[in-house]
Amino acid sequence: MQSTLITPFSQNIASLPFQGRNSTQKIKFRQNAISAVAVSAPARRPPPVTHSMPPEKVEVFKSLEGWAKTSILPFLKPVEQCWQPSDFLPDPTDRTDAFFDEVRSLRARTDELPDDYFVVLVGDMITEDALPTYQTMINTLDGVKDETGASAGPWAVWTRAWTAEENRHGDLLKTYLYLSGRVDMHKIERTVQFLIGAGMDPGTENNPYLGYVYTSFQERATFISHGNTARMAKEGGDQILARICGTIAADEKRHENAYSKIVEKLLELDPNGAMLAIADMMRKKITMPAHLMYDGQDPKLFEHFAAVAQRLGVYTAQDYADILEFLVGRWKLEKIEGGLSSDGREAQDFVCGLAPRIRKLQERADERAKSMKKAGQHCAKFSWVFNKEIALL
Repeated sequence: MQSTLITPFSQNIASLPFQGRNSTQKIKFRQNAISAVAVSAPARRPPPVTHSMPPEKVEVFKSLEGWAKTSILPFLKPVEQCWQPSDFLPDPTDRTDAFFDEVRSLRARTDELPDDYFVVLVGDMITEDALPTYQTMINTLDGVKDETGASAGPWAVWTRAWTAEENRHGDLLKTYLYLSGRVDMHKIERTVQFLIGAGMDPGTENNPYLGYVYTSFQERATFISHGNTARMAKEGGDQILARICGTIAADEKRHENAYSKIVEKLLELDPNGAMLAIADMMRKKITMPAHLMYDGQDPKLFEHFAAVAQRLGVYTAQDYADILEFLVGRWKLEKIEGGLSSDGREAQDFVCGLAPRIRKLQERADERAKSMKKAGQHCAKFSWVFNKEIALL
């Protein structure tokens, strides 16, 4: 399967002109960029850039510790007020037949859902379950990392508590999938192990400017994805699964608000540095956190999963453009005037004009995909659903 069948527009976006005020330079996207619908990572990868934030910028984050304590930590919920996975699952302590009745009811509900839905639900669950990688990535960011593993600083407190809240998502989805009997849990567990072992490479360069732009985008992406799996579960007759996915989506929305607020503050204190960081991440394209997933048999597993998500409307290239457009509006990037260098103004023009160009490329790609579909059905086997063939287009 050629990657162009999954992301036809991805071959062209690398040459989008950087239409800045003082430049006609073309932006070269990273060769391993993976967008809302992924392409395979090439054999050759550029050497990684690390610790790209100038040392003096660390002081920006130190100066924001008091602000983070009063403005970011309140986005967390006290543990006593948080839902837990067991709230949504059959009660195993019930000594009557009620527990088994609940499991039978769960299985009856999930029997009505199609296999392709389970492919995207499993992909979302695996993404959530690779949480150790994401906490590790955030703790590589200079100036905000948890230096001891139990540091009392607000940035470290946020990262640990955010991780603790996120940890419930994978636990709940995994248990629900296990009880459903619709998926091959051994293959799923193996995929999780491969993924955590492989890690991720979002191109954040140990730089919290880049890191918090990335997490702002990613949290909104997961909010959209879980929201759409909730909608599909409801349409398929599983109201409890719909509530599970919707509850997870609400967590992601709250986390998105926190990370976006950090970027807003950076734009206020250092508009040029923040604008350049936003443009840098957009040029690279936002890499999905599970882009290195592998189940031991399909080297293009993430590409195929992303194609099914695109086809079902769970997470699409249009969503990618929508998120970019949303963040441009939320951060009021078009209205920033002061504090920008010539490079900063070019970055502003680039970011603010990127979403419409992505949409135009995707419209052309959709037409090509329709033509390919007419020529024949394109499918892939997914080990997660017992090697059943699932349509990609």
